[in-house]
Amino acid sequence: MTPLLRIGTRRSRLALAQSGMMQRAIGRALGVADDQIEQLVPLVEIVTTGDRIQDRRLLEVGGKALFTKEIEEALLDGRVDVAIHSMKDVPAEQPEGLAIAAVPMREDARDGFISEYFASFADLPHGARLGTASLRRQAQALALRPDLQIEMLRGNVDTRLKRLKDGDFDAILLACSGLNRLGFSEVIRERLSLDAFLPAPGQGALAIQTREGDASADWTRALNHDLTALAVAAERGAMAALEGSCRTAIGAYAHVEGNRLHLSTEMLSPDGSGRWTRASDIAADAGHAAARALGLRLGGEVQAEAGDQKIAL
Repeated sequence: MTPLLRIGTRRSRLALAQSGMMQRAIGRALGVADDQIEQLVPLVEIVTTGDRIQDRRLLEVGGKALFTKEIEEALLDGRVDVAIHSMKDVPAEQPEGLAIAAVPMREDARDGFISEYFASFADLPHGARLGTASLRRQAQALALRPDLQIEMLRGNVDTRLKRLKDGDFDAILLACSGLNRLGFSEVIRERLSLDAFLPAPGQGALAIQTREGDASADWTRALNHDLTALAVAAERGAMAALEGSCRTAIGAYAHVEGNRLHLSTEMLSPDGSGRWTRASDIAADAGHAAARALGLRLGGEVQAEAGDQKIAL
């Protein structure tokens, strides 16, 4: 059988779980019988540079584009027809010829606190070892608790949980969305406040990426969740204004409440000593361009306020 669509995905357990969810959704949107989806809408596993490098922060080796670059090349070369990414891994600007065709309904956007011994972030003792590779989580944790020892933790979810269990850390922070999708939600001791731990732009959402000419296909419209796409547009606007990469500690979260789209965004110094935040809202029916403009405006205000005070690693 000749495939209808080939889906490019990273090889990690979480990426395969997320891509498998979307594989089934795309297959059904195309009218493919469930027992034929794996053949007609196959997953094509691609190892990215970000997967190969596990001993350093991404900011040291090129940023988060390392999780998307090889898959995007396969899309442009015609080796795959669609790519599934975690939205927070997608750089602010799309490569020429590619587009984010759909944004499915978002999972829980919060960060999760995980520990063998402590029930909450506030319960951590003085000088506790907190594992994370995220500059944002590091800065937010230190803003609240400058006494903590932040230690680098990379690898897939299983690896990180094993290192915690082995006693390498007193606690670690992971996205609730990934833990939920893997069926690991029971390890979350506390779902951290969106105020104290504003998520990465797009956290909890997925990006379905295609070549520009395929972006308006019927199946992409079937998978798009408009309220999630609207919120993500605002968050990614803020990310673009704040030069969001693994070299800057930024957070952004938007949601629709009633008939308003609310956006909060912030930038922090890596040691948590500086924190610059803005929030505002617009009519929820203003559209995606207006949502992005809101993000660009608030991000620009944060950038202007932080000025030269922000310290990049």
